[in-house]
Formats: sequence, C-alpha cells, structure tokens
Amino acid sequence: MEPKITTPIVKGLIISLILIVLTLAITFTNQQFNKAFQWLGYLIFFAGIILSVWQYGKQIDHQSTFGNYFAHGFKVGAVVTCIMVVFIILFIFLFPEFKEKALEEMKRGMQNKSLSEEQADKYMEGMRKYFMVISTGGTLLVYMLFSAIAALIGAAITKKNPNTFQQDINQIGG
Repeated sequence: MEPKITTPIVKGLIISLILIVLTLAITFTNQQFNKAFQWLGYLIFFAGIILSVWQYGKQIDHQSTFGNYFAHGFKVGAVVTCIMVVFIILFIFLFPEFKEKALEEMKRGMQNKSLSEEQADKYMEGMRKYFMVISTGGTLLVYMLFSAIAALIGAAITKKNPNTFQQDINQIGG
C-alpha cells in the first residue's frame, strides 16, 4: 500500500491560514507595529516549513535525498508566499487605514534619522505612491528567502535513507 503523503499545497494552505488568522488578530488588537508579533509570524512560517519537510520524510519512511526534501519544503514555502501576497493585496484594499498607520509609523521612525524635512517629505511621498508595490514586493522577497532557508534547514535535519535503485526506477518511470 502506497503511503499517504500530504501535498505541499495542503501544508501551505494550513500554514497560510495560521498566518492570516495571526495577522488579523494582531491588527485588530492594534499590535501590528509591535516587533515581537511581527517576528512571531515569521517564526511560525519558518517552523511550519521545517516541520513540513520533517513530516514528509516521516511519511515516505525517509527514503529520499536532500534535494527532494528541499524541493518539498520550497514548494510549501512557494504556496504560502503566493497566498500571503494575495492576502496582503486584499488586506491593503479592505483596510486602507493600515496603509495610513504604516506611513505614520515610518514617519515617526524617520524623525530619529538625520534627514532634512525636505528629504523626509520626498521619501514619504514615494512610499505613499508605491506602498502597494513595496508591500507586495517585500512580502514576496522575504517569504521566498525564508522559504529557501527553512527548506535547507528542514532538508538538512531530516533523516535520509535513499534507496538509490528504487529512485533510479522511479526516475525512469517504471
């Protein structure tokens, strides 16, 4: 009997739902600019991918290679990334006050820097104009980078007992 393997899509959906619920909870409690909560989401994402790779290894009785484990973890990360990019776009459209709060927080953070008022205004104008692009691009970049790192770690710590003869047959298509 063939072992039941949870697909990267299912794992990615589960991780995404957890992250979306966490994001909404943080937003509705006005903690979205609390650094600890921001990192909590990344920690859950990171741990979710590592656990996904580990679970995959367990489901296939560890009969695979580092590359296969990495690919599985990266696919999970890619699914989460796609869902989170769509979520960020919808979130910004549904909650336009988030954009304004984020821009206010950026401006507050810039007051500590040694920028002239003119430089700060020019910077904020660019941020306001390209907020959606920066938000989605930043989400895409950070999530894919963390996906690669987490998949590497997951593949490195998962036990490997590849049956090379069986893999050769599977690669041939037999």
